[in-house]
Amino acid sequence: MEYREIGKTGMNVSNISFGASSLGGVFHSLKEVDGIDAVYTAVDNGINFIDVSPYYGHYKAETVLGKALKNIDRKKYYLSTKVGRYGQDGVNMWDYTARRAAESVYESMERLHVDYIDLINVHDIEFADLEMVCRETLPALCELREKGIVKHVGITNLNLRHFKYVIDHVAAGTVESILSFCHYCLNDDALADYFDYFETNEIGVINASPYSMGLLTERGVPHWHPAPEALKRLSRKAVDYCNSRGIYIEQLAVSFSVQNPRIATTLFSTTNPENVLKTIRYADTPVDMELLSEVQKIFEPGFRDTWVNS
Repeated sequence: MEYREIGKTGMNVSNISFGASSLGGVFHSLKEVDGIDAVYTAVDNGINFIDVSPYYGHYKAETVLGKALKNIDRKKYYLSTKVGRYGQDGVNMWDYTARRAAESVYESMERLHVDYIDLINVHDIEFADLEMVCRETLPALCELREKGIVKHVGITNLNLRHFKYVIDHVAAGTVESILSFCHYCLNDDALADYFDYFETNEIGVINASPYSMGLLTERGVPHWHPAPEALKRLSRKAVDYCNSRGIYIEQLAVSFSVQNPRIATTLFSTTNPENVLKTIRYADTPVDMELLSEVQKIFEPGFRDTWVNS
């Protein structure tokens, strides 16, 4: 397993990391015991970065993850969670005020059974008033950083241009990392356009969803996926082509996402311990450049096509 530093944080993390959204039953129902075993399997096999949010499963993911973390040496992992996006009784909620951000951090620590957070993120800033993020949310998190309650501060977002707006409107060093999803995968590498900017500002890059939320899987696109229908058809064609070459598209997707040294780590999510081991193997597999070229040709008509988050 390869380890890379997130920006200038000093956190040297595995190039493939565990995203705990599935522990909240976000994408599929789960057996809690399997989800906990998946966390154990990840850490036991070299994964040392775990990302979660109070939004995932409306607090459930943090609660289930916390049950696992109680039995893992705190020195074996870096923990990332978020503020700003929540939910209750099936209803999504957003609150980016300074007061709610600070409260949320302490609530998360209680659910996770930890006494500090390695990386705290403002979650999905595309839903926020960006001025509030700059004026209230981030300063509140920086206060907690000064107290040692959180070690590092970041932002997450689907719309890449929002990263630059926020970073340009806060003091240098405020934002130490960004987390982007679905923008560095087989069908969309738009994140690469921002690598120079992030490096100039000493900001680490975390990539999420190498399977593009299910587009790049044998199972196929889930019914709720917001991608355009044309892109879904291209994805199925790419899956079939990989099958014709005797390789699962999941392997190519993970190998491609983790091979770029300008990305500190790529997050995947599962509640299946066997899938954890499989994904680690994929991350250790060199990219088949010939197959990659052919798959990228398939995606050309819809390359970098995106969608609105919800």
